[in-house]
Amino acid sequence: MIEKCVEDWHRLLRGELPGGLDAILADDVVFYSPIVFTPQKGKDITKLYLQAAGATIGGGSERAAERDPDEERRTKFRYVKEVLAGNHAVLEFETEMEGKYVNGIDMITCNGEGRIIEFKVMIRPLQAINLLHQQMAAMLKQMQQG
Repeated sequence: MIEKCVEDWHRLLRGELPGGLDAILADDVVFYSPIVFTPQKGKDITKLYLQAAGATIGGGSERAAERDPDEERRTKFRYVKEVLAGNHAVLEFETEMEGKYVNGIDMITCNGEGRIIEFKVMIRPLQAINLLHQQMAAMLKQMQQG
């Protein structure tokens, strides 16, 4: 089941998954942020964090950059390794933020229906975490106001 879940995740990032995040997240999903101390529980808050992450560290596609030049930095985001076992996946990514190298992993657990029930993000190095903290805080504030 994890193979389908990860395939759907990649389709989502390319803008090709009908239903978007609602189609891939379980209602009781738990999101673990590299910035926030407590787990974020539920689909709505997880969607908010994943959308903010997409807007700050990326995950969009080349096609998205063609439609919106402001999304150019998202094309630097790329997965470089995937490890899949049982209902778990570890996806290692690289990107660049304000000229700084960012390396991290998305740890995904799915249920028997192929929906994500746990999403954990880990980031390195410390400079990247500090920059991500600043940008995510600003993006979450903007998203909640708008």
